[in-house]
Amino acid sequence: MNEQKAVAIIDSGVGGLTVAKEIMRQLPREKILYFGDNDRCPYGSRPADEIRTFSLQMIEYLYQYPVKALVIACNTAAAVVLEEVKELSSIPVLGVIEPGARAAISTSRTRRIGIIGTETTIRTSSYERALRRLNPNLYVSQLACPEFVPLVEKRLLHTPEARRIVEKTLAPLRYEELDTLILGCTHYPLLSSLIQEALGDEITLISSAEETARELSTLFSLDDLHACEQSSAPQHLFFTSGNKQIFQEIGEEWLDRELHVEQKDLAQAMQNK
Repeated sequence: MNEQKAVAIIDSGVGGLTVAKEIMRQLPREKILYFGDNDRCPYGSRPADEIRTFSLQMIEYLYQYPVKALVIACNTAAAVVLEEVKELSSIPVLGVIEPGARAAISTSRTRRIGIIGTETTIRTSSYERALRRLNPNLYVSQLACPEFVPLVEKRLLHTPEARRIVEKTLAPLRYEELDTLILGCTHYPLLSSLIQEALGDEITLISSAEETARELSTLFSLDDLHACEQSSAPQHLFFTSGNKQIFQEIGEEWLDRELHVEQKDLAQAMQNK
């Protein structure tokens, strides 16, 4: 009865919708349960123990439902808790870092790869380690972009301020002669047009979403977890710890569909269990 079980996705906010969108495209019969911790976003500059606590709260909440796989769509959360959650879970658990690294290596022609991410993602060098496990002979340049997530969460994507911040932040990368750039935060694809404009068309931007959905599909095939072909259209469910209306507006714009969104106070929900 796999069609009754869902793919759980957690993120610090709306960024993981980029992953949800790709899963919907590649696996259209799969039901999605999504939790965005918008109220406590961004995670990138928080201490690791807070990131761990918040991430485990989201996971525990979604595990109340029948789920057959978990995707930790937040790069920052994945850098902190992925291995721990894998050990504790009886279902497949995926992050977005390894898939993104593989996509970057397959794309790069010059083996000069850049990574942009939150302060925690860059500090832990999660992407660099993943890249060098696959190919130790790479030139890798990393850059923390702490101002990018608030631009997305505050709906400032299409403003002159966003363009100015993106151009200023990415200026150091213009001299690195990169040919590939990993968007090491699921929020960043929502800024991709500004990032591309700032760095030029000669750099290929890599989002982990497509590769993560492909890996999920492969896992489902190996373990016979795909929803049945006769399954009815899935009824996705989205939770946010923040403003429901803002989440819904961003989500419906990005996913191009109506969303069923519920607001949940995670701390209170955990106390009531």
